[in-house]
Amino acid sequence: MKNILICTDGSSYAQEACLYGAWLSQQTNARISVLYVTDLRQFEIPAVADFSGSLGIQPFEGMVAQLHEVEEIKADFVKEHALKTLMDAGIDAGQITFHHETGLLVDLMSDYADVADLVLMGKRGENVNFATEHLGSMLERVLRSLDKPCLVTNRKFKPIEKIAIAYDGGASCQKALDYLAANKPFKTLEMHLLVCVEGHKEAQATARLEEAESKMHKAGVYAKCQILNGEVETAIASYVKRSAIDLLVLGAYGHSRIRELLIGSTTTELLRKCHVPVLCFR
Repeated sequence: MKNILICTDGSSYAQEACLYGAWLSQQTNARISVLYVTDLRQFEIPAVADFSGSLGIQPFEGMVAQLHEVEEIKADFVKEHALKTLMDAGIDAGQITFHHETGLLVDLMSDYADVADLVLMGKRGENVNFATEHLGSMLERVLRSLDKPCLVTNRKFKPIEKIAIAYDGGASCQKALDYLAANKPFKTLEMHLLVCVEGHKEAQATARLEEAESKMHKAGVYAKCQILNGEVETAIASYVKRSAIDLLVLGAYGHSRIRELLIGSTTTELLRKCHVPVLCFR
């Protein structure tokens, strides 16, 4: 792992993402890029547009210019806060690069993620004190667009000691196993390999578990293996809490959008229910 990308909006969750980024950088000596994106949509909100009709075009233009000035001030504040958080956590200033862009995060991520080995985002954003069960407005879109692993961080930083891998046999889970086995910060930690029984498919679950265990053994990784029963989201969330897991690893959004529209997304529910960071692979 050579390059870590942290997406920030200046929120408390973003600060915790910086702390996780600092912890990972200290394990790998990776460089850190911090990205803050000014949301282009705020300059096109209906309320501002309405002013243009009632006040005339010139006041409207001045208002947009003032919004840009406010955003520049905010970006400076976000930069200062992110750099301070990282340096207070022991990261040298020379290892950190800050970027400020205007647009939509999901559209800009492809360029920045290309040079990153891992992307970090807070589970929630600026509206953390409102609609407390909701995830960040951009989170799902970014996760669906990335082909790089993305660590979705939680409310409070805690050094990672125990990892649980939710394994379903899919391509994204295979990718997750390869990544964990190849990266020292994860490879050396206590691992729990979880397979959830759906209905009465115990034989299938056992085969999946043995398949994953064999793959990990070949990479020199030995995990505690567990077959869980019940609804996938509830069973995994309960195990994470009961076993004091510090990081959940899973293949993200592996089903079609139509299926998820009808029965919901396992990834989204696990992100909501598990109060630990979630490392997602697509």
